[in-house]
Amino acid sequence: MSIDSGNINAVPAEQVLVEAFKHGDMDAFDGIISLFSAKLYKTAYALLGSRQDAEEVVQDTFLRAYRGLNAFRGDSSLETWLHRITVNLARNRYHWNQRHGEGVNVSLTVSTPDGDNDQATGTELELPDSRMEPDRKLEQKELEQIIMTELNQLPPAIREVMLLRHLDDMPYEDIAEKLHCKLGTVKSRLARGRDMLRAKLSDSESI
Repeated sequence: MSIDSGNINAVPAEQVLVEAFKHGDMDAFDGIISLFSAKLYKTAYALLGSRQDAEEVVQDTFLRAYRGLNAFRGDSSLETWLHRITVNLARNRYHWNQRHGEGVNVSLTVSTPDGDNDQATGTELELPDSRMEPDRKLEQKELEQIIMTELNQLPPAIREVMLLRHLDDMPYEDIAEKLHCKLGTVKSRLARGRDMLRAKLSDSESI
């Protein structure tokens, strides 16, 4: 089955590609990769903070998708299905890294919003830029490392929501869909995570 441009206009591109693949058009899978690779990488990187780990997770995601796409029934969108595979693989990689002493290393901007509108009311931690003095850059780098250390010590479910929201700047609805949980659960985990992170940072400053 070849991909008909008329079909693309009538139905979502991902559905056309899936049907083409199921009918033997192996090139259609290249289209799926092109359509979703950047989005999947962004999610994997937000959860892992490592380019190499994120790239490997995305590669593994597409490998699993290639093997399982013929059985894909379309109960959810293809994007949701792929993101769930990515999140599960990223979780496995994260736990493997923790067991083998390989921590997450990312630059982080953390705000402490209050309420659903995400208007920052607490301390906002901004990334260093080239205009900063060397001492200030060092202080900022140390602060980022403290924040990341504290984030990694949060309960896994809360950590994932915090990273997707603050590193990936992902909307609440998308987080709920990708983590396969309710919108209210996302909001409550974010609120809990922000409170826990503020408390941890306050304790660190008092030492």
